[in-house]
Amino acid sequence: MIPVMKTYRSLPTLMEEFLKDDFFGGKTLNKVRYSCPAANILENENGYNIEIAAPGLERGDIKVTVDSGVLTISSAKNEKTDDKKKSYLKKEFSFESFSRSFGLPENVDVEKIAASHKDGILTISIPKKAVVQIPVHEVEVK
Repeated sequence: MIPVMKTYRSLPTLMEEFLKDDFFGGKTLNKVRYSCPAANILENENGYNIEIAAPGLERGDIKVTVDSGVLTISSAKNEKTDDKKKSYLKKEFSFESFSRSFGLPENVDVEKIAASHKDGILTISIPKKAVVQIPVHEVEVK
């Protein structure tokens, strides 16, 4: 007897597609969605600016640290308890905790790094160190 092989794949229904975890993209691991906030990094002659998309977060939810030349931005906001009582068909955004790190170049002044949060954007200003010109001193050979 020859086995019969199906040569077609059934198309998912709209509802099946809608309820899939990765319908709109993103990474899933064991049906848990992980997100990393988007970042813009700008450089000018005076320093660097990092802009992080942080909608729904407040100043107190965000932590910015510098350790051993690595700038880390993190948040550990807990979900509202009201949301756990709701019966979502699909939930594509939440206020999950995240951590994002950036290696800093050696020419930055770590002591003068500043951060501000406005309209859902976290802006971190990282000034460059002033370039010290060492004067050339000629030594007479005797």
